[in-house]
This record gives sequence, structure tokens and C-alpha cells, in this order.
Amino acid sequence: MMLLSPPPSDRKGARVPQIARPDSVRNQIVWRYAIPLAVVHLAAMSVLVPWLFSWTGVILWVVGIYVYGGLGINIAYHRLLTHRSFKCPGWWERVLVIIAVCCLEDAPGSWVATHRLHHNDSDDQPDPHTPRAGFFWSHVGWLLLENSNIRTTSAYERFARDVLRDPFYMRLQRTLLPIWIYLSHAALYFAAGFVAAWAGGGDWLARLQWGLSLVAWGVLLRTVCVWHISWSVNSWAHVFGYRNYETGENSRNSWLVALLTSGEGWHNNHHIDPASASNWHRWWEVDPMYMVIRGMQLVGLASDVIRPRCLRKP
Repeated sequence: MMLLSPPPSDRKGARVPQIARPDSVRNQIVWRYAIPLAVVHLAAMSVLVPWLFSWTGVILWVVGIYVYGGLGINIAYHRLLTHRSFKCPGWWERVLVIIAVCCLEDAPGSWVATHRLHHNDSDDQPDPHTPRAGFFWSHVGWLLLENSNIRTTSAYERFARDVLRDPFYMRLQRTLLPIWIYLSHAALYFAAGFVAAWAGGGDWLARLQWGLSLVAWGVLLRTVCVWHISWSVNSWAHVFGYRNYETGENSRNSWLVALLTSGEGWHNNHHIDPASASNWHRWWEVDPMYMVIRGMQLVGLASDVIRPRCLRKP
């Protein structure tokens, strides 16, 4: 695909050579990803309909980005399942994973396998989403084409065996349960809006409007935003920003991505010490998700929290 931004630069500002997409990629569209991506993006445009506007929906949209993206993707999928940077009770781990599933970012096994492969070959050709193969490719294009390195039994066996040993995660991997969880949580949003309007004395049209507005803003638009925010770590945070460490690949620290992802944007810090539960290496590199993990630890919902083992001196 065409590169839609300047090629990434190394720490001294030299252009980093571009590479081809992984050899394992075929020019065959993955319809099970492409169709939901298109449908949800189009459905999210319903927020442009004035009738569906509500301030409650807007609040749920903003708060949901940080709750679902933060607790679900950043903490559950990334720091807990992928890097095992802390432990937590089994029931609480499943709660966090269900929150992640409500982001519609694939089953845990697939997500973990892809991210571990990324760390294994970061910004080299096997990396499934390096921007060296194109900015658009790293942001979303890699999801749309078949890649036998990340969507096969052998890939799951190599990179996600520990996750898929759990029958619950295997069920999420092999069935349509993630889709049903996503649709069920959308139905709960609608029901909450409908009941709230009913309790407030609204007629049937008001109840319908209130329920649909919460789905449009709190579910559909929030889902799309969480997608692009998550993808920005793969794309933007490997192209733009500064580096605290020479890590052998092109990871960057981006304050913008860190703000949107509650700390994941300190990506160069993460690549120097992937197993750490914290990306907070300098005083201004605030990592809210690490603060959440520490809070969980204080109330007994997290243990064995791995702290940074490589901190840049001021």
C-alpha cells in the first residue's frame, strides 16, 4: 500500500528504510474483519443525526473510551494477558477480559498472539503491523488481509498457548461468543436509556430516542474511537515522538497517544521493558493505567506487579 506519511526516522533523524509487507500476507480480504469494521464505522455515523443527540450519550462516549479502552484493551489484553505484568483473581481477570471483548478487537488469543509477534520481530518484515511497510498498513490495513503468521493454529500454539489453555479463552476464540457479548452490552445500553426515559415520564418515542442515543454515542462511536486509538499505538507511536532508549526498532514516546490511551503512548518506554506494568519512566510521562493497577493492588485485585527495571536517569 502507499505510504501516507513520511517514513519513520531514527533518533538522529535519518530516514529508516522501508520494507515490504510480511511474506505471509496474501492479497485476500479477511471478510470476518472487513465487514464488521465497515458496518460499525457506518453505524457510528448515526451520531450525526440530530434526533439521536443526548448529553448523556456524549458523556458515555468520552468515559467509555477510557473505561473500555483502558481497563479492557490496555490493562486486560495488553498488560495482563500479553505481558503478564501482574496477576489478579480469576473472576476479576474474566471481568476485565469481558470489558475488552466489548471493544470488538478480536478474541484474547488472537490479540495476544499478534502483539507477541510484534514484539518478537518489531519493525522487521515479520512484524504484522510495522509502519515501515506503510502508515495506513500499520494503522488498519494489516487487519484486512490474510496473514498466516497470526491467524493460524500454529501461530496460536507458538504465541498464545498459555492463554488458550484456559477453556474460557478457547471458547471465546472458537465461537461467536465475542459477538454475542458485544451485542448484549449494546442491548443493555439501549435498555438503560429506554427505562430511564420511561421513569422520567417520556412517551414511547422519547424512550426509543433515549435508548438509541446511548447506543449511537456510548457504544458505536465509542467502539470506533477505541479502535483508532488502539491502532495509533501501532502506527503513530512508531513514527512520531521522541525516544528515551535505543531499542533496536522504531518505537516512540508520544504525548498525544499517551493522552488518548491513558499511558500506552509512552511506547518506547514499553519496548525497553515490555513485562513492566508501568510505562512511567520520567516524571512527566504519567501512566494512568499503572495508577489503576496500583489501586487494584491496594484493594487485593492485583498482585506480583512488575515495576520498571530500566529507568532513564533525569
